[in-house]
Amino acid sequence: MSDADLFSNPNVGAVYAPLAERLRPRNLDEVVGQQNLIGPGKPLRVAFESGRPHSMIFWGPPGVGKTTLARMMAEGFDAQFIAISAVLGGVKDIREAVTRAQVAQGQGRRTILFVDEVHRFNKAQQDAFLPYVESGLFTFIGATTENPSFEVNSALLSRARVYVLHPLTVDELLPLFERALTLMNTDVSPTEVLSFEPEARERLCQWADGDARSLLNAIEIVCEATRAAGRTEVDLDWLAHALSQNLRRFDKGGDAFYDQISALHKSVRGSDPDASLYWLCRMLDGGADAKYLSRRIVRIAWEDIGLADPRAMQIANDAAATYERLGSPEGELALAQAVLYLAAAPKSNAGYQAYNQARRFVAEQGSAPVPIHLRNAPTKLMKELGHGKAYRYAHDEPNAYAAGEHYFPDGMRATFYRPTDRGLEQRIGEKLASLAELDRAHRDKKR
Repeated sequence: MSDADLFSNPNVGAVYAPLAERLRPRNLDEVVGQQNLIGPGKPLRVAFESGRPHSMIFWGPPGVGKTTLARMMAEGFDAQFIAISAVLGGVKDIREAVTRAQVAQGQGRRTILFVDEVHRFNKAQQDAFLPYVESGLFTFIGATTENPSFEVNSALLSRARVYVLHPLTVDELLPLFERALTLMNTDVSPTEVLSFEPEARERLCQWADGDARSLLNAIEIVCEATRAAGRTEVDLDWLAHALSQNLRRFDKGGDAFYDQISALHKSVRGSDPDASLYWLCRMLDGGADAKYLSRRIVRIAWEDIGLADPRAMQIANDAAATYERLGSPEGELALAQAVLYLAAAPKSNAGYQAYNQARRFVAEQGSAPVPIHLRNAPTKLMKELGHGKAYRYAHDEPNAYAAGEHYFPDGMRATFYRPTDRGLEQRIGEKLASLAELDRAHRDKKR
């Protein structure tokens, strides 16, 4: 059975084909979402209407239509469609695809080569496509869940347009839900016709988290469980019972992961406790490693609060240790409270900036010798050489401060740490200012 036959009659093969396959769109008007690409006058619709395909890369999370759009493009241009999975395929598959494309070209037919998860191919494999893309043997379409800027070779990237596909909203998923339920209620006895309460429909669309494939798979799971239980209506309680697992998408190694940890970090830095707690719970709910989150929370304390409130570092460390001791879910409360404290704490990146600036300064200045008066003098010879001579012991000086003393290498001065006027750093800044005034007075006295 061909794909075209399957698409033209959604009931054919219903016993064998997954719901997601039976509901795969046949034209642009049936595609859910992505109006930024397929709406009137938008780039992909213009490409379809022009009849001139071009190489492209679809970048977006799972279940948003990347494969569907590639297949529709082949159908729209009456082109041979060849699909390769970069997860399972290799050089052999690329060679076979080239051969098939050459045969089709000899018959006057175009070829669209679709490479799913293209970021999984290494540089050599990606480079293998280049001569054939340039010669026009086939139109290349890649799909990736990762940022193409980092995962796709620049040579291939320069020959393809990148289109960003977005997660589907609940409003976009609801019509798809209706189509799916209609199909699930087709060719069944009246006693097996199912209905969903409005709250259950919306909750299921929320659980899909923007992924149409996850939604359709969930509908199949729920419908099968409901009929097996002899029920005809799905409410919120039954929905929770019927779903065997949470359907939220959480890519532990991809862009979705780093986008969410970035949102957590920036919410804490922005002093928004509620948003900070939301992103923490969002990641925990999605399956993020709480130990990883605890390490990031400690990092946030040092980077964005620092000496403005040293208690933040202690609380973050204590929360991490508490999680190590208690595990999940009890230890997650400690992480949550640490995030709330960090978000509410005064902010300063003065120490973080000072450290980075000092690292750059050291790299640029090289290894200047330690001044004689600061050198160690454990032996008689070293003392004879003047090591440590004229060093002023701070505790013997007024206010335990040797005014006018210098501790940089000779001839070198730099200022790295600039305390803010927030939290404890305000008092630190005031003390450093008073010490600077003592230095000035000492210099004036020597003149």
